[in-house]
Amino acid sequence: MAQDVCDITIVGGGPTGLYAAFYAGMRERSVRIIDSLPELGGQLMALYPEKFIYDVGGFPKVQARTLGEALIEQALQFGPEVVLGEEIQELSREEGVLVLEGRKRRYRTRTLVLAGGRGAFEPKTLKCPGYEELMGRGVHHAVSDPECYRGKRVLVVGGGDSALDWALALKGLASHLTLIHRRDRFRAHERTVSRLHRAVEKGELELRHFCEVKEIRGDEEVEAVVVFDNRTGEETTLAVEGVLAFLGFRPDLGPIKSWGLELERNRVVVNQLMETNLPGVYGAGDMVTYQGKLDLIATGFAEAAIAVNNAVHLVDPHARVSPGHSTSMKIFQEGSRG
Repeated sequence: MAQDVCDITIVGGGPTGLYAAFYAGMRERSVRIIDSLPELGGQLMALYPEKFIYDVGGFPKVQARTLGEALIEQALQFGPEVVLGEEIQELSREEGVLVLEGRKRRYRTRTLVLAGGRGAFEPKTLKCPGYEELMGRGVHHAVSDPECYRGKRVLVVGGGDSALDWALALKGLASHLTLIHRRDRFRAHERTVSRLHRAVEKGELELRHFCEVKEIRGDEEVEAVVVFDNRTGEETTLAVEGVLAFLGFRPDLGPIKSWGLELERNRVVVNQLMETNLPGVYGAGDMVTYQGKLDLIATGFAEAAIAVNNAVHLVDPHARVSPGHSTSMKIFQEGSRG
């Protein structure tokens, strides 16, 4: 076959895709990683690089950026081809290989592993005056540098993990931090909620339940926010210099939806081998669904290994699906390539 045909192409350069690339390299297969973002690391690097992650094996806690950098180093040690800023539009099959039509060029591969998270993410927005006008001038839906909020009065909006994590992370930097949520129950992890309540009891931050934003005020920068109690309608004006709206994201699989894959609730359906309904196409990570699915980075690692091992066996039927433990593999006894 043509030299440009690789054994395994991975669409997605986040944690799951990076681990899949590492594992495919460990199985001594030619690997290509394609991602629409300008850098590897996925959400770890693009959305919350300064956040701490607590549920990855081997780390009591690890900063997202640190984990992302380690995964990138691990993935690149076998020299995969890396294509960034590329979005795959179409999938077809020609002469026994899969063909991916990107915006930049075509990519030919024997197997494909979809590991693009939940697809493209569009942040949910606050429907109030001032939000769009002051976006980037005090209003944000992500934190790139926590130091920007040192000594400032900050309002955090939301009730999920991101809102609570950043409220806890910034309380020691901001001169005053207020967290508001439209309900009295949170979507965040139980341990994080407990930490939040302890911080409120200590007076380290202010918490307002049943509270929503009515208006964000300011000329060149954010100066104040009008909030209201959604039970009584009572309004309060808060003097703030920063508004962080963590309302979640709307996932979109984009062009993948037209490839003929079996989908369920905007996710790709896979079986216990991480196979999709299309021959040679596998999936792993938050993009896929099956009975008992858990959206964890740790789960994505395991799914990536399952997908890659079965892809290797499809490429070479003589290759075992399970290669055994890495400590017994010849490639590590002799040293890594690349």
